[in-house]
Amino acid sequence: MFKYQELIRANMDKLAENITTEQGKTLKDAWGDVFRGLEVVEHACGMGSLQMGEYVSNVSHGIDTFSIREPLGVCAGICPFNFPAMIPLWMFPIAVTCGNTFVLKPSEKDPGAAMMLAELAMEAGLPKGVLNIVHGTHDVVNNICDDEAIKAVSFVGSNTAGMHIYSRASASGKRVQCNMGAKNHAIILPDADRDATLNALIAAGFGAAGQRCMALSTAVFVGGSEPWEDELVKRASSLVVNTGTANDADLGPVISRQAKDRICKLVQSGADSGARLVLDGREIVVPQFEDGNFIGPTVLADVKGDMKCYQEEIFGPVLLLMKAESLDDAIQIVNRNKYGNGASIFTTSGVSARKFQTDIEAGQVGINVPIPVPLPFFSFTGSKASFAGDLNFYGKAGVQFFTQIKTITQQWKESSPQRVSLSMPTSQK
Repeated sequence: MFKYQELIRANMDKLAENITTEQGKTLKDAWGDVFRGLEVVEHACGMGSLQMGEYVSNVSHGIDTFSIREPLGVCAGICPFNFPAMIPLWMFPIAVTCGNTFVLKPSEKDPGAAMMLAELAMEAGLPKGVLNIVHGTHDVVNNICDDEAIKAVSFVGSNTAGMHIYSRASASGKRVQCNMGAKNHAIILPDADRDATLNALIAAGFGAAGQRCMALSTAVFVGGSEPWEDELVKRASSLVVNTGTANDADLGPVISRQAKDRICKLVQSGADSGARLVLDGREIVVPQFEDGNFIGPTVLADVKGDMKCYQEEIFGPVLLLMKAESLDDAIQIVNRNKYGNGASIFTTSGVSARKFQTDIEAGQVGINVPIPVPLPFFSFTGSKASFAGDLNFYGKAGVQFFTQIKTITQQWKESSPQRVSLSMPTSQK
C-alpha cells in the first residue's frame, strides 16, 4: 500500500484527465475525486494496527482469551458513475490489506479510472488474481450477488439498485453494505455568517453538477429565504458551466441525456406544484457543445415537503429553499425526510449547534461545514434510507466489514487427576 499510494500520487493528473474525459466533471473536481480516495489508501497503510485484536491473560485458572481478525475470502464491490476513483478506493484497498481477494465492477458509464487504478496496483506489487475487474450491467451484478464464493458485497449508488443488491446478496448469506440515495439539508439560522454560508451553499449545492451523494440539495431557512435569495442567485449565476476540460469551468455536464431529462422534469414538477423558480438553468447552452448534457445552477424557493422535487433525490445542480418558523421546526423538517446521509447547520450560536447535533437524525453532521464527509480514520456513516447494512465504509467499520473476528480461549496447566464435571464452567472454577 505504501508503494501504491506513491504511484497514485505520481499519476494524479492522468487519473483526473481520464475521469473528466469519461464522466465530465471539471479537472479540479476530478483531482479531488482521486485525492479523497487516496486518503483511504493512506489509511490502509496502517492496517497492522487497525487489525489488532484483544488479549486478556489468566481470565481464569491458567486460561487466556484473545481475539484475532481473519479475512473473509473473496469480496466484491459495485461502483457508481459519479466518483470513478474515490469509490473503488473506498473498497478494495481496505479489503485486500485485510487479506481478501476482490472483484470490482466499475460503472459501465466510466470504467477507465478503475482500470488505471488496478494497473497501478499491479505495478505496486499486488499479486495476480488479488484484484479483479469485471464489466457489465444487471446480469453481472446479479451474478456477484448469487455467487457462493463471494462472501461480502459493497455497493454505492441509487436506492433502487441498492435495495435489490442488499436483498439478493443477503439472501445468499453475504455481508452487504449499501450506500444509497440522499437528500442532504442545511439549516440556516438568521445569525449565520452571511458570506461564508452563501459560499458554502453554492459550493455544496452545485459542485460536481450536484452529482454527489453528499450534495447539499436543500436549504431550510429559519425565518424564510427571501433575505438571502438575491445574493444567492447572483453568486449561483456567476458560475461558469462548460466542458470539464475548460480552465474556467465551475461545473460540467451531467452524466447522460436521460439524467438531464429527469432533472428537468423534477424541476418542472416543483414549479407546477407552486414552488418559485428563482433561477432556471435548464436552457443553458455551451457554445460548440449545443447538444451537451449541460444544466446550469437552478434554485427553487418555497418548496414544500409533499412536492416530488423534494421527496426524490434530484442528483443535479438544483438547490431547494424551504422555510421554517424556528430551529425546532427546521429540525422536524429534516427528520421527517426518509434519507439520513448528512445534515448541516450554519449558525454562530453554540447552543443552537449543540441542540442540532443532538436532535438531528442524520449519520453525518456538519456545523458550519456544508459537506461533512469524515476522513478515513472515521467511517462514512449514512443512516436511515441512505444506508443498508450493519457496517459502514472505511475506518474501523470498514475493517470490521472485511474481516471475521475469531475468539480463542486456551488453557495450559500441569496434568493432574481430576473428576469430570458436567456443570457450566465459570471463571470461579
